[in-house]
Amino acid sequence: MKEELEKYLDKYLFETSNVYTGSGLFKRAILYEADYMDDSVDKYIDKHKNDKKFQKLLFKYIDNKGLKDSEVYNNAYIDRRLFSKIRSNELYHPSKETVIALAASLNLEIGELEELLDSASYSLPKNNKFDLIIRFCFEKKIYDIEMINEFLYDHKCNLLK
Repeated sequence: MKEELEKYLDKYLFETSNVYTGSGLFKRAILYEADYMDDSVDKYIDKHKNDKKFQKLLFKYIDNKGLKDSEVYNNAYIDRRLFSKIRSNELYHPSKETVIALAASLNLEIGELEELLDSASYSLPKNNKFDLIIRFCFEKKIYDIEMINEFLYDHKCNLLK
C-alpha cells in the first residue's frame, strides 16, 4: 500500500503557481470582474457565502449511519468535551484535522469528505502531501486513523491526532 501511495503522490503532487509582486510572493488568484464590479461587498458576501453548516451536516451523516456520538468521537480520537462543543455550538469552527478525523470515523466517501470540509471552509487541494495523502486514504477507503497517521508521519506531515 505504501508503494501505491508513493505513485499517487508522484502523479498528483505539483508546485503551486506563485506571483512575485515586489513585496513578496503570493499565490496566484483569479478574480472575475463581474463578481465585484457592480456589487457592494455585502451583496457579494450574500451571493457567495456557504450556507451549509458544518454542525448540521456532521450530525446528518452520524444519524444516517445510525451511530452513537460516543462511537464517532472515540473512533476519531476526539475528546468528548470537544465533541460536545461541536454539538452544542453551531458557530464552533473545528480544525481541518478534526474534520478529517470525524470523516474517517464515519467512513465517508471522498465526495462526502469534501462536502464536510467545504461546510467548515476547508478543502483538499492537490498541491501538498498532507492533502494528497488524505485524499488517497479516502479514495482507497482507508479510515483507520492510526494507519492514516503512519502515512502522514512517513512523509513528515502533521498528524491527525
